[in-house]
Amino acid sequence: MFKSKPFIVTLTGDLGSGKSSLSKLLCASLKAEYYSTGFAQRAIADKMGISTLELNKLADTDSSIDDKIDGVFKDLAQTKTNLVVDSRMAWHFLPRSFKIRLKVNPFIAAERVMKDDKRQSEAYDSVEQAVDMIEQRKKSERERFLRYYNVDIYDDSNYDLIIDTSGKTMDQVFKKVLAAIEEARQPLWTKLLKRK
Repeated sequence: MFKSKPFIVTLTGDLGSGKSSLSKLLCASLKAEYYSTGFAQRAIADKMGISTLELNKLADTDSSIDDKIDGVFKDLAQTKTNLVVDSRMAWHFLPRSFKIRLKVNPFIAAERVMKDDKRQSEAYDSVEQAVDMIEQRKKSERERFLRYYNVDIYDDSNYDLIIDTSGKTMDQVFKKVLAAIEEARQPLWTKLLKRK
């Protein structure tokens, strides 16, 4: 479907917005390799015996945690294959990528996260507790990235496509994203011809 030079998709979004599910679909469709800082964060947190929220709080004062994760981006920019990168900051480090942000209602996010068996280090007693912890994590990440990189990960102008996944199936989200990617991949001259 997609040939020519490698195409990089950077994907960020709220916890529980469907980033992992969308990434899998995009990798299959684009025949792309996958990289996730979320996996890296969970692995670091597990190795340290702490939760991802605790790791985020620690990263507020220890920049070496972000340095470990962010150091990978230099290599990713030199890729020879299509790539899907699930990361809060990938859009910043890979500026020529197609940048996607997924949003979701906090209560829907909490319900999704609580049902996700892969997030055992993020166990919650109630939806309300999950919402509170997710919001704390968002605040911590936003403040940290503003301080370290002077960028706001929640500024919509940083992205090529923004989708609220709250009332949508993953199939609906995937189709919308794929259509936007196909449009972005078209050469400029074909876009100009369509306008006439």
